[in-house]
Amino acid sequence: MADTRNVTEFIFLGLSPNRDVQKVCFVIFLLLYTAIVLGNLLIVLTVMTSRSLGSPMYFFLSYLSFVEICYSSTTVPKLISDLLAERKAISFWGCMTQLSFIHFFAGTEIFLLTVMAYDRYVAICKPLNYTTIMNRQVCAVLVGVAWAGGVVHSLAQILLIFRLPFCGPNVIDHYFCDVLPLLRLACSDTFLIGLLIVANGGTLSVISFVVLVASYVVILLHVKNQSSEGRRKALSTCGSHITVVTLFFGPCIFIYLRTSTTLPADKMVAVFYTVITPLLNPVIYSFRNAEVKKAMRRLWIRTMKLGEK
Repeated sequence: MADTRNVTEFIFLGLSPNRDVQKVCFVIFLLLYTAIVLGNLLIVLTVMTSRSLGSPMYFFLSYLSFVEICYSSTTVPKLISDLLAERKAISFWGCMTQLSFIHFFAGTEIFLLTVMAYDRYVAICKPLNYTTIMNRQVCAVLVGVAWAGGVVHSLAQILLIFRLPFCGPNVIDHYFCDVLPLLRLACSDTFLIGLLIVANGGTLSVISFVVLVASYVVILLHVKNQSSEGRRKALSTCGSHITVVTLFFGPCIFIYLRTSTTLPADKMVAVFYTVITPLLNPVIYSFRNAEVKKAMRRLWIRTMKLGEK
C-alpha cells in the first residue's frame, strides 16, 4: 500500500493534444452529453407517467435509460471539463472511484440487456404465459439481479487494480481511468492480473453477447411461421435489441478481450461505448416505437397544460 501511495494523482493525455481540436471537441461532447441526458431522462419520465407503457419491456427500458445516464456521467463530464483545462489531472482516489462506477454501470447494463432479451423471448415464444411468468415481482427481482451483477463485476475489477503498486510514471494515455491503461503504469508484473481482468470483463462480454445473439436467433426461428404482421413486429423489436447489443458489446469485446495491450484506436472505441451508444439507445429503442411516441406526446401536452396554469 505504501508503494501504491507513491502516485497521488494521474494525468490524462485526453483525446488530442491540439488545442483547436480540443475546443471543437468541447462543443461536440457538450451537445452529445446534453442529448444523452435529456433523451434518456425523457424515456424514464415517459414510462413512469404513462399507464400504456406498463409492460415489463418498458419497465426494463426505463432502468436501461437510467443506467445509460449514470454510465455516461462517470466519464463525459470529466472529459468535457478537461478539454478546456491545461492540466488534465485526477487524484488516485478519484481515479479508483471513477473506475469502480464505470464498471458498476457497465456490468449492470450487460445484465439488463440479458434480462431484456429474456423478456422478449417469453413475450414472443410463450405469449399465453407472458403475464404470469413476467409478473411485477419477477421483474423487480431481475432488475435487482442486474444491479447485483454490476456490483460484483465492479468489485472484482477494482480489487484487482487497487492492489497494484503505482510508483510512477502517472500519465494515462486516455480520457478516463480504465483497467488496461492503469495496468501499463503498474510497477510490477501484471500478466496474471491481466488474465483475471480478461476473465472478468472480456469473457463476460463474449459469453453475454453469444447468449444474447443465440436467444434472438431462437426468437426469429420461432416467428417464421407466424403471420406477416407478427413477424414484422418481432423483427422490428428484435432488430432494435440486436442493434443495441452489437453497438455495446462489439467495442467492449475489442477493448477487454486483451490483457495489457493497448492500441491507438482504444480511445476512439471507448468514445463509442461511453458516448455514442447511450446517445443512440433512446433513438433505437424508443423513438422508433409508436407507443412510446404517443406516450411522449401525451406527456408533452400535460406539461404544457400545467405550464399554462
